[in-house]
Amino acid sequence: MADTPSWQLKGDWFDVCSCNIACPCEFAEPPTGDHCEGVLAWHVREGSFGDVGLQDLNVVAVSKFDGNVWAGAQTVVLGMFIDERADDAQREALGKIFSGAAGGFMATFANIICDTLGVEPAPITFDIADDLAYWSVKIPGKVDASADALGGPTTPPGKRVQTFNMPGSEVGPGDAPATWGKATANTVDAFGYAWDWVGKSSKHIPFDWVGP
Repeated sequence: MADTPSWQLKGDWFDVCSCNIACPCEFAEPPTGDHCEGVLAWHVREGSFGDVGLQDLNVVAVSKFDGNVWAGAQTVVLGMFIDERADDAQREALGKIFSGAAGGFMATFANIICDTLGVEPAPITFDIADDLAYWSVKIPGKVDASADALGGPTTPPGKRVQTFNMPGSEVGPGDAPATWGKATANTVDAFGYAWDWVGKSSKHIPFDWVGP
């Protein structure tokens, strides 16, 4: 990584998956039924890779795995989409960061991936409420993933159900809260994967990464 420039990314991450609420993976436990199918989405609010700006770009992954990824299951297989609005330099930068080649937390995350099905450019629409009442991402004909913030009869109005100091945070170490949601859509038809889950677990976590 001697020729890798300094970089930083800050933004929003969320997933929707086939796990029951609350997703056990967040607590470094095996997924519901020991199997998970889900969508992971990243929106860059602020970011740069050397002198290449990355703000307002999106990345989406679809994945399946068995077993506890935090205990060396090594069964994660995913396909990834990079925002088609990215120019060549931005696409290269995001590819290096999200593959782990540029260091940072994603280098650690890459160690649990067993196989990559490919990386494709795509039109990605990301939406998130300022008060975290909902979040969503769409790729026409391929991915539709959304959730509403989790609530219940004893949740105070306007408050969010959150967990701090998670033992299995998908965005890495830190004190950023995981805000729990309930999936309103989890439909995938991409990279040979096809599923349609709804009403299952979702969570939003802000991320703040630096590298290499």
